[in-house]
Order: sequence, then C-alpha cells, then structure tokens
Amino acid sequence: IQWKNSALLPKSAVEFDMQNVFAGTIGFTQPIFMGGKIKELYNMAKYGENLSMAQQESKVTELLLEVDEAYWRVVSVENKVQLAKEYRDLIAKVDSNVAVMIEEGVATKAEALKVKVKLNEADMTLTKAEDGLSLSKMALNQLCGIPLDETYTLADQDLDKETVTQLIPIDEAISNRPEIKMLTQAENIAQSTEKIMKSRFMPNIVLSGNYLISNPNLYNGFEKDLGGMFTVGIVANVPLFHFGDKIHTLNAAKSQRKIATLQLEETKEKIQLQIKQNSFKLAESLKKRTATQYNIEQAQENLRYASEGFDAGVITSTDLLGAQTAWLSAKSDNIDANIEVKLCNLYLAKSLGTLKAPELNPQPATIKK
Repeated sequence: IQWKNSALLPKSAVEFDMQNVFAGTIGFTQPIFMGGKIKELYNMAKYGENLSMAQQESKVTELLLEVDEAYWRVVSVENKVQLAKEYRDLIAKVDSNVAVMIEEGVATKAEALKVKVKLNEADMTLTKAEDGLSLSKMALNQLCGIPLDETYTLADQDLDKETVTQLIPIDEAISNRPEIKMLTQAENIAQSTEKIMKSRFMPNIVLSGNYLISNPNLYNGFEKDLGGMFTVGIVANVPLFHFGDKIHTLNAAKSQRKIATLQLEETKEKIQLQIKQNSFKLAESLKKRTATQYNIEQAQENLRYASEGFDAGVITSTDLLGAQTAWLSAKSDNIDANIEVKLCNLYLAKSLGTLKAPELNPQPATIKK
C-alpha cells in the first residue's frame, strides 16, 4: 500500500524564505606562467619611460641650438653696429677735411658731394644695423622667455674668446645622441612586442581561489544564516588552433623589429657622416677666419697709406673712400668668419651629443655662453 511509505507534512515545513536573499563572492587570480607576457609588458613600460626622457632631451637640445643661434646672431649684429659707427666716423672725418680743403681752394664741390653721398649711405647702414640689432635681441628674448624690451650685455660681444669643441670617440658621440637613445628604446619595444606575440603560442597557467557566501545557507538545508565554501584550483589555457592569426601577428612583429634595427643602424651611419661634415666645416671656417684677419691687416695698411696720401694731397678723396670701403668689407668679412666659427663649433657639439643645458647665471643682466 503506497500510503505506508508516505507522510503528510505541514505546509510551513516545505516553504523557504526566499524574500531576502544575500550572496557574495571574493576571489583571486595569480598568474603562474603566461609565456613571458607580464615581464615584457613591464619592460615595454620601462622602455617607454626611457623613450620619453630621450625625447625630452632631444627637445632641450633643439631649444639650446635655437637659442645659441639667436645669441650669435645678436653678437654678429652688435659687432656690425660698432663697425658701422667706426665707418661712419671715418666718412665724417673725410667730410670735414674736404670742407676745409674747399675753403682753401684745393678741393671741388664735386668731391664734397661724393663724400656726402658716402656719409648718407653710412648713416643708412648704421640705422639698418641698429634696427636689426633691436629685432635680433627681441627674438633672443622671446626664446629665453624674458620681456622683449629687456636690455643686457652679451658676454661674447668682443668675439675674443675662443670656443673649441673637443672631439670625442665616435662610439661615445653616438651613444650621447638623443636620437640614438630614442631609436634604441624603439628597437627594444619592438623586440618585446615580438616576444609577446610568441607568448601567444604558449599555455597560460594561473592559480585561482574563491570564497562564496550566501544567506540562506545553501549548504545547510537552506538555513537562514550566512554560510559559504572555498574553491581553489589551477587553470590552464592551451591554444590549439587559431586559423593563422597568431602567425601573421608574429610575422608583423618580426618585421617591425627588423625595421627598427635598420633605422638604428642607418641613423648611426648618418651621425658619423654628420660629425665628419661638421669637423670639415669647422676646419674650413678656421681657415677662412685666418684669411680674413690677413685681409684686415692689408686693408688697414692700405687705409693708412691712403689717409696719409690724402692729407699730403697726392691721393683724391675717391681713392680714400675706396680704401675705407675695402677696410669696411674686410672687417665685416672677419666678423662673419668669427661667427661662422662659433656656429660650426655649436653644430659640431650638437653632432657629438655634448650640447647640454648650461648652468643658470646668477646675474640676470648678462647672458653668457
């Protein structure tokens, strides 16, 4: 009889309180073997940091180069202004002498007019030089972040200080260049990317653990109380088939690494060529400066003879003005040659990687190299 194996239970005995259910879980996942992904990602972060520092160094070097170029431009124009004043004084002296000679009847008004024309040209040249000096100083002030109307005295205004860039071994120069540092970090990043692509073919093994808690307690007859359980295990993920996707990404990473390596080698060769070119340009500029100094000596001697001959009345004012013009040209060429030597030293220092930020000057009224 079936009813002998059955029993009647009250309704409350088979009802569950499911109105207020609470459940929660907490767990952890600890990688054990990921094929080297984590290590290479950490390395890539370090390479990226080094790359940013090298980029900052490159920007600082470019700024220093731009500031130094503007600095020597101001020095050049300032020396041209002084030269224009000296030339104007020479013409003014000739003008006063011709005026006296006209009063004495030994010179004509035509000679006086020639001298007046030269004097006006000298005044115009001086005005243009002074305007150029003001604009050059404003450009330098703008690069240095100081007010445009700030006045100062340049430390190298007289161009007497000799600046010689010391040559260093090629390998050391290459390692100093921020471009090489950036490309080296880019190559390292490409190598890490290639290793990460290779790690996709390897299994991933992780240790995981969880604790599950619930109310009602599912593990004690739905008792209305908090209860839970632990789960700990090792999970292995083994790639079996990927339809060629991982192979293509690995080949692409290898190609990027080869490109980075070739770019690094090409840049090293170009830097070596740049160092040689700047060294030759510096030697050429030194020879040019020596030649201009010799021309100045000849022009000064010619001007002295012309001045003495003019005072003695055996040389015309036209010859004297020609000697003064030759003297002006020789002096101007010498200024340009000196500035070219400074700039060639600057470019050589940049190519050697020795162009660094100078120490701050405690005297803001003077800009020094």
